[in-house]
Amino acid sequence: MFAKVGLGLLLLVAPLAHAEIPLESSDWKLHAERDNIKIYTKKHNDSNFQAFKAVALLNSPITNIMAVMANPHSCVEWVHGCVESWGFDEESFRKRYAYSVNDLPWPVQDRDYVLEINTSNNAETGEFSMSMYAVADKRPKDPKYVRVTVAETHYFFRPQGEDKTEMIWLQHTEPGGSIPSWLVNALIVDIPIKSMKSLEKVANSEKYSNAEILYDEENQIIGVKSAK
Repeated sequence: MFAKVGLGLLLLVAPLAHAEIPLESSDWKLHAERDNIKIYTKKHNDSNFQAFKAVALLNSPITNIMAVMANPHSCVEWVHGCVESWGFDEESFRKRYAYSVNDLPWPVQDRDYVLEINTSNNAETGEFSMSMYAVADKRPKDPKYVRVTVAETHYFFRPQGEDKTEMIWLQHTEPGGSIPSWLVNALIVDIPIKSMKSLEKVANSEKYSNAEILYDEENQIIGVKSAK
């Protein structure tokens, strides 16, 4: 049931002209399945690192999920390995920037990211998409970390009734520096599975419950208002 993607999600992808990870492709191969989360992988262009697609049905309303996503500090709450995150230079909710740091096992040097975040929605289906790309020259480099300069991530959220959300997560990253292949292969599975399970738990916490998604006159998302 998770391998199929509705027309609404395809429409959300269409405006992303610079997206390089296909939502649907015969090249996707099932790599792992755990706790009702499926991880697919495929070769990405000329990269030595694979792209992944993770698909899960989260037991949380889409409003709660979007409340988590609207918080620029929430990466540390649900993304496996994320130890620092904050937003900056917000042009609008639909185009924001964020900085984050990912902790990696010793002796591999930790990575940091500067990301452009684009958020959109399909007013007819109630679906949301978020696309994130690594950008250069937005923040000075920190010598403690290896700066990731090539990264592409897409989150797609589709409501499934009032209290469930289908999530599809596409990602490809060039981690840079020196990193063993066994670690990269492990992260392709561990990061999405552990993160999606954490997202479900965090989204159901009191902090993110009863939030309100805000729209403009054209029913396009402009923010999320916390219940508190």
